[in-house]
Amino acid sequence: MQRRHFICTAAAASMAGAAPWLARAQQPVPGATKSMASSACGKTVYLTFDTGHMGIAQLVAQVLQKHKVLVTFFAANEPAKEGGSSLGDFWAPWWRARAEEGHQLASHTYDHMYWLADIRDKATGQVTHFKVRPSAGPRTGQSFVVSAAEYCEEIARSARRLKQITGRKTLPLYRAPGGKTSPALIAAAQQGGYQQVGWAPAGFLGDELPSDKYPNERLLAQALKNIRGGDILLAHLGIWSRQDPWAPAALEPLITGLLDRGFCFRTLAEHPAYQGWIAQHR
Repeated sequence: MQRRHFICTAAAASMAGAAPWLARAQQPVPGATKSMASSACGKTVYLTFDTGHMGIAQLVAQVLQKHKVLVTFFAANEPAKEGGSSLGDFWAPWWRARAEEGHQLASHTYDHMYWLADIRDKATGQVTHFKVRPSAGPRTGQSFVVSAAEYCEEIARSARRLKQITGRKTLPLYRAPGGKTSPALIAAAQQGGYQQVGWAPAGFLGDELPSDKYPNERLLAQALKNIRGGDILLAHLGIWSRQDPWAPAALEPLITGLLDRGFCFRTLAEHPAYQGWIAQHR
């Protein structure tokens, strides 16, 4: 992680050459291929979980264990219903157990830091900083400006904490909170050694939506109808605003339904769009 932090710091210096820097952000992920990761099935999906209040974390783990499904977790240090925060000592055994089971871990930024806007130099028009607002940590709800190096360090903090807990390196991937990004933000993360990961339109599983308007039955039916091979799926380990928990009510029938339809589950370590990047940066 020391080397990554140095690279993150170097990202600030690269701001002066923003034009080629931004161009790289719009190019395909290094090492991407058209073929799917090798597997015994013809339809692979990649289930991912972002942290949340952790209220359903144990239930999620039990369902994944039961069906022998491996996933990728993107972790931030968010407030938890019990035990302080999601990357605190209370939840450390949970993360160690997931790593030992073979799940992959990656950063979701440490303080769940939302990107709000690019800040450009008035003279050159080049992006030099980013306006952000974290939803966790000591500056929760505050909007402020960070440099590229500071944003990279925010990503690296979570990766370091996960390695401290599990003894294992995280994937050199991260997910921006809310999926909110810009080409410049993505390029800054790449300069720091981290590739941003989004999700497929059909892979938005809807656990962030209000349960009165989007009950679990509706979300499940929609997912089973629309998910296709290659899709990256997104869910959370607990959403404060959702009254009817999404897991295990919708998670288990989603997994069994996809398995019955001939799908198989893989972690993002096997995703063809990220394998080359991982090999170069892990």
